[in-house]
Amino acid sequence: MKQFFLNNKDYTPGIIIVALIALFATLLSWSSFFEKMGISPLVIGIIIGIIITNTFERKLPKSWDSGITFSAKKILRFAIVFYGFRITFQEIIGVGMDGFLVSTIMLISTFLLGSWIGIKIFKMDRDISLLNAAGASVCGAAAVLATEPVLESEGYKAAIAVSMVVLFGTIAMFLYPVLYMGIIEHASGFLHMEPKEFGIYVGGTIHEVAQVVAVPSSIPNAPQEMSHSAVIVKMTRVMMIAPMLIVLGLWLSFKSSEKSAGGLKIVIPWFAVYFIGVAGFNSLELLPKNIVDGINLIDTFLLTMAMSALGLGTKFSKFKGLGAAPLLTALIMFIWLIFGGFVVTKMVCEIF
Repeated sequence: MKQFFLNNKDYTPGIIIVALIALFATLLSWSSFFEKMGISPLVIGIIIGIIITNTFERKLPKSWDSGITFSAKKILRFAIVFYGFRITFQEIIGVGMDGFLVSTIMLISTFLLGSWIGIKIFKMDRDISLLNAAGASVCGAAAVLATEPVLESEGYKAAIAVSMVVLFGTIAMFLYPVLYMGIIEHASGFLHMEPKEFGIYVGGTIHEVAQVVAVPSSIPNAPQEMSHSAVIVKMTRVMMIAPMLIVLGLWLSFKSSEKSAGGLKIVIPWFAVYFIGVAGFNSLELLPKNIVDGINLIDTFLLTMAMSALGLGTKFSKFKGLGAAPLLTALIMFIWLIFGGFVVTKMVCEIF
């Protein structure tokens, strides 16, 4: 342990700066304004990081670089593993086959749609396309964070994907309550949704966990089953980070083998496997709730550190030449999530 700190003492200044930014972002997220907006400390952290690095770009000490990179890579993987403490298999089973199918269908279809449009239609960078698709299809900023190390992409590409999550996730947070109160609640036939159905629809199509929580709370007299269904379906999507990353890692290995003569080299994102293991351990309910809550609080802070570090590595100069492609791709996925998600939810709920 002593040798570890001796070898990595240059990490300290950067880690301290990242931690201070994460602390400030966390305190801001607890304010009533950001709580009502459903904006997580992860998003605040990356925004603060971007502002700092683009305002004081030439004045930031080089001694910070190693600690910032350590936070964006190593701390990130550790935090993703312990993200499993937010999920139990019992919760996933409890939401029923309809919620599970909606989550699965929307995740796969949105990821494939976003990736294909970004790469094939808009000729966008592969990593940006995949990160953009991961953010929309799985669970927003956390999914972008989890996908970034599998792709080994540059930090600014993750920042682009996170910005799309923030934009369209925030729009969804205000749009869905209006849709429900203005149309869905009072409609008849196919357009009408029961509270549980609407909860499944919300959990299966909105980007961030915080935004999913905010939607039912914005609807006057919303039944508890709406909120419960929305959160559990959303956490089911979160659980699917791991299999998605494993499949993505295998696909990248296959594509890489096609370009080289060295044969197929399988790369498995082990942190995603560990994530499943932690979720399985959490399902045994061996730890008291207050300890699990404490772990999740620390984990959120570590994720905020990783996002803040990504922000510090994001310079606007790298965005040149991208044009409107990321925005248009995210918009198309957003439209699919709203309309396609509604149809998928209705059809699945009618069957089950």
